[in-house]
Amino acid sequence: MRSKSFDGMACSIAGTLEAIGDRWAVLILRDLMLGLSKYEDLRRSSGVTHATLSARLKHLEENELISRRRYQTNPERYEYVLTRKGSDTVLLAHALLQIGDKWAVSGRQGPPVRFVDRKSGRAVKLALVDAEAGVPVKWADIVPREGPGADDLVRWRLKHFKARQSLKSKFGA
Repeated sequence: MRSKSFDGMACSIAGTLEAIGDRWAVLILRDLMLGLSKYEDLRRSSGVTHATLSARLKHLEENELISRRRYQTNPERYEYVLTRKGSDTVLLAHALLQIGDKWAVSGRQGPPVRFVDRKSGRAVKLALVDAEAGVPVKWADIVPREGPGADDLVRWRLKHFKARQSLKSKFGA
């Protein structure tokens, strides 16, 4: 899957990537989000090899993003479903979809899938909102701050961010 583990790194992004694994796992999560659950359906949808699919499913299960449920006994067959933790990966999948649609990475014909509000039928998108007030916040108004899990490397990154912002405001860049 990958050559170096992110395990132990004080970074929520690295931890999430570690739990997911790789790009094949993201596509498996996409398919689970869309309601596919059986091994052969997951393989057909992604085009992934049997060995790769088996390894990714095992990794996702070990990281508690999916669970395996038996739906047939003779022969034994299992389906895969998102856990609550795995359901949160829908945000990542939707962010990737939104970026891909914006930059037409899948072709000029337009987005292959649109997500809409069930009631209104209008398109939905991810947005940054104030966690307490629930109002939209512009990216330009967001700054990173040290959290309780910060280590020396995180503090170093934030120090560089702050210095860069200071230069920008000083020189109007």
